[in-house]
Amino acid sequence: MRIIRHWDEPAARLGAVVALGNFDGVHRGHQAVIAAAREHARALGAPAGVLTFEPHPRQLFRPDDPPFRLTPFRIKTRLMEALGLDVVYALAFDRAFSERSADSFIADVLVGGFGVRHVVAGRDFAFGHRRGGTMALLAARGRELGFGVSTAEPVCDAAGPISSSRIRALLTEGRPAEAARLLGRPWEVEGRVETGHRRGRTIGFPTANIALGDGLRPAVGVYAVEARLDEPDARLWTGVANFGRRPTVDGTSLWLEVHLFDFQGDLYGRHLRVGLREYLRGERKFDGLAALTAQIAEDAARARVLLATPVAAAPAG
Repeated sequence: MRIIRHWDEPAARLGAVVALGNFDGVHRGHQAVIAAAREHARALGAPAGVLTFEPHPRQLFRPDDPPFRLTPFRIKTRLMEALGLDVVYALAFDRAFSERSADSFIADVLVGGFGVRHVVAGRDFAFGHRRGGTMALLAARGRELGFGVSTAEPVCDAAGPISSSRIRALLTEGRPAEAARLLGRPWEVEGRVETGHRRGRTIGFPTANIALGDGLRPAVGVYAVEARLDEPDARLWTGVANFGRRPTVDGTSLWLEVHLFDFQGDLYGRHLRVGLREYLRGERKFDGLAALTAQIAEDAARARVLLATPVAAAPAG
């Protein structure tokens, strides 16, 4: 899969069918939009692609918001490649781009830059300066400029349309299994394993420590998790993890500490992907390391039981 970051370079003009959106989470609703784009691409014999923006526009307009992203760019592109896309257009979203009119976005970027054959987006997709562009405008300009436009209907469950905001709320409420149902997979944290204080080794539960960077902060507490190295053909491990400030140890720094069951080896400096499967309990302070060790053993035993049942794959749309 190709990643193209500039709309005005010759390599960008691929005549692709393009799905439009931020796609934070690449959840089941997003997957349906991408699947529609792939179907049109097959019918036209054209490449299938996605147009997204980096950073997320919310980071430009609301820079003081807490971290909110479900899928940092590295994770997002990997998920999109797995969905069979040929190209991701990842355009820099800065102040100048945000002030581009809807008509300029269509004429200069979509047509002049990419040479799109067809575009697909959700019915609420808005674009251009002050979100002045609508799907109706896009369809009208498509008829004038010679490209097709399709509107993908939302994927819904009993609670309504599946959305990134719903998934964020579930994760911050400590409901990762429900979030996974909307995503179609467990939500993942990914990061480089960093050197900690190595206290886990002294109590029989060595951990891999990961900082969350600009990703969403889930509910503080203990989780049953699955994890794998971000490397080809990496094995899936199960384990137990604590996200929080380690009140029994220091109570200051915020980390994800992951103990992988039956793992032997050195993870320092390697990228680890950690999927949150179940929320076990909130974080609390214990009266010393002995009490903490006993609770971790109990958490690990419970996690092993929960993780013995694999997650059922959710449909893409």
